[in-house]
Amino acid sequence: MQSNKLILCADLLDLTDDPLRFGEDSVRFQAEGALVIEGGKIVDRGTKADMLARYGSSATVKEYENKIIVPGFIDTHIHLPQTEMIAAYGEQLLTWLKEYAFPTEMKFADYDHAKQVSEIFLNELLRNGTTTALVFGTVHPQSVEAFFESAQARGLRMIAGKVMMDRNCPDELQDTAEQGYQETKALIEKWHGVDRLSYAVTPRFAPTSTPEQLNACQKLLQEYPDVYMHTHTSENVAECEWVKELYPNSQDYVGVYEDAGLLRKRSVLAHGIHLNDREIDCLCRTETAIAHCPTSNLFIGSGLFRLKELHSRGVQVAMGTDIGAGTSFSMLQTFNEAYKVQQLQGNRLTAFEGLYLSTLAGARALDLEGVIGQLEPGCEADLVVLDPEATPLMQLRLQNSNSLHEKLFALMMLGDDRCIFQTYSFGQLVHSI
Repeated sequence: MQSNKLILCADLLDLTDDPLRFGEDSVRFQAEGALVIEGGKIVDRGTKADMLARYGSSATVKEYENKIIVPGFIDTHIHLPQTEMIAAYGEQLLTWLKEYAFPTEMKFADYDHAKQVSEIFLNELLRNGTTTALVFGTVHPQSVEAFFESAQARGLRMIAGKVMMDRNCPDELQDTAEQGYQETKALIEKWHGVDRLSYAVTPRFAPTSTPEQLNACQKLLQEYPDVYMHTHTSENVAECEWVKELYPNSQDYVGVYEDAGLLRKRSVLAHGIHLNDREIDCLCRTETAIAHCPTSNLFIGSGLFRLKELHSRGVQVAMGTDIGAGTSFSMLQTFNEAYKVQQLQGNRLTAFEGLYLSTLAGARALDLEGVIGQLEPGCEADLVVLDPEATPLMQLRLQNSNSLHEKLFALMMLGDDRCIFQTYSFGQLVHSI
């Protein structure tokens, strides 16, 4: 009889806490370690010798030479429908939406198209080691249906929502406050909490929702208190000025969402580049998280995210790719750009901090600490087997790496999907080179 226990043997690396606050004391590294997996969860961890001695006779054993196992990456802001328009040239946010994003999203009225792109999208996530994502659909309910069906079939932990927009967008992408409420309610009833799937109430951003629609979002959050809320804030200077015109009675951009009662734990706002002091305090007070999306911020010229300032003031920050304004599904490449964004502000971002932002910080932002984001017994076995020598250049560079941090930093700066040797979701192999 085949055992249902699985032992994965490699170097193990994860974070026990925030290295931005606790430094290397929060880094947990086990050379020649092993994870014991059963029923989709990590049930034990330790040295390879100890785990094999304890469980080896009753388990399937996989040994990885010169590899590092880390938690599956968590992408806290990404757009499903923009997969096919990634790397669209030459615009800043508001014209980029009009010229590229909105026309592409219109295609998702067709379920078959949504299903096809969902499969490609999930393949790309897993190929890049991302096992959980907070995902924008389109205004069409079928975009979310198709996505959840594909994610469910693969046993993935995913969070998604139908976009709600009732003004300042093409007619083909516009709902009403009541329609958005009813369609979202039906999707929550059907999908939220099913298997490993969760729902996010998803007003696109303040300019495309009336106060009535934001009130409908609040009603949904009151009726279903464990769903997520996912939107954008303070990405672009012109966008911020537009919000002032549309919501003159709110104190500021974050204040629009605050007034509507949308800020709380499990609320995630993407970007947050141009926040004022009051907005930062509000985010901290309401336990609202920010998704930092450096490749997108640089690509469409939005600005430099003040990571160190927000972090020092207690705001929960995690990482997002923001495909398709973002330019890579790879969280390794996303760290690459996040590092440069901090360099331009005279700050350092360590590789350990980058790994935290891509794993445990994402779990905390999504209120899933203890479920994903760590190599901890009791956590779901969403894992990535990294190959730090995936290319000849990396092999050469790592010959001269004398510390764990230097090795990880080189991997995260030079690495991409070629470094993702294997990806596991709930203990099942879902991608392999």
